[in-house]
Amino acid sequence: MPAKASPQRLILLAALIWLAGGLSLLLKGTQLVGQALTLQPGLGWPWGAVVFGILLGSLKAKLVFNRSCRKNLSRIRALAQPRLWQCYRGRFFFCLFLMISIGVTLSRLAEGVYPLLVGVACLDFSIATGLLASSPIFWFEGLRRRKD
Repeated sequence: MPAKASPQRLILLAALIWLAGGLSLLLKGTQLVGQALTLQPGLGWPWGAVVFGILLGSLKAKLVFNRSCRKNLSRIRALAQPRLWQCYRGRFFFCLFLMISIGVTLSRLAEGVYPLLVGVACLDFSIATGLLASSPIFWFEGLRRRKD
């Protein structure tokens, strides 16, 4: 029988997964911007994609991701016998698999195609910003010591 995990351990794991997603998308978006700048060095579209992605991601954090993080924290705290894999629901892992697959496919399709590089970079920066901007929910609301 798998060992139980404390809610704090699940929250930490959830926070690390969330952070890893944001950082990997930030890195991927940066690489795509670099490729776009190599293809068309004189055009400013890649920088516009970065700015727009950051703005869109900030909005996404406020409107969607913050609420999602808080709901996950509440769900974790309500688990009667928490197990490590319960840091997120099963459908989260399924959606994560789909998003990674779609992201890899889009990046491959964008290779050498300037407009697609800029578009996928914008998408990556928006999701990365949303994840990174909402991650403090886990760190400060989820992992702080409760004074109950």
